[in-house]
Amino acid sequence: MIKAWGITDKGAVRPQNQDAYYLEVRPEGWAVGLVCDGMGGARAGNVASLLAVEQFTAALERLPDGPPEDPEALLAQASGEANEAVYQRARTDPDCRGMGTTMVAAVLVGEMSYLLNVGDSRAYHIDAEGIRKITRDHSLVEDMVRRGDITPEQARNHPQKNLITRALGTERQLRPDFFRQSVAAGEALLLCSDGLSNVVSDQEMLYEVLHGGPSEDCCRRLLDIALNRGAPDNVTCVLIQTV
Repeated sequence: MIKAWGITDKGAVRPQNQDAYYLEVRPEGWAVGLVCDGMGGARAGNVASLLAVEQFTAALERLPDGPPEDPEALLAQASGEANEAVYQRARTDPDCRGMGTTMVAAVLVGEMSYLLNVGDSRAYHIDAEGIRKITRDHSLVEDMVRRGDITPEQARNHPQKNLITRALGTERQLRPDFFRQSVAAGEALLLCSDGLSNVVSDQEMLYEVLHGGPSEDCCRRLLDIALNRGAPDNVTCVLIQTV
């Protein structure tokens, strides 16, 4: 059995929420979750994230009944259509020029999850053994960490930590990464925008998912932690659990 919850908020500083998410547990026993964090200025970031979610979910609506036979192909198709929609809007609408969005998406079928990411929105796997970041940020500081130029601790406070190297909608050809992660009973996936991961530590996420209280309130608790610390960015998280 799968249960899922999500929340999004503009945070304590930004005048507008440029994050968007989608979450659905299908009656056939599978689930899909999606988080997008728009970029491109005050007038375009929210357009990019909402348009990406709309196009992604439109692809889901064409599915036949039952779990997808090839979840990775579904993620590739849906994200590709979202990329094309955002890319064309950015090219043809002067107010949206240069816009794009991150995307992290998960399809959970049985006890296996299939994930996609572009940008620096993240997916984590959480169980009794701990928390592990599944996705790899497409960002300048992540590249620096991989090269050994800076440590992960230095990356958290680096002045260029928000510079991403890939985004949906900025190029005609999308270059996502794909991952697979088993999610057994009692385990969870947490998807989030960097508005959460930049101010709430991995260990705090782990605690709230496993020990913080009712699962249905977990996303709200994580948001409250971010807000209490000033939440300088929009905050979005999605929790998907197998029970």
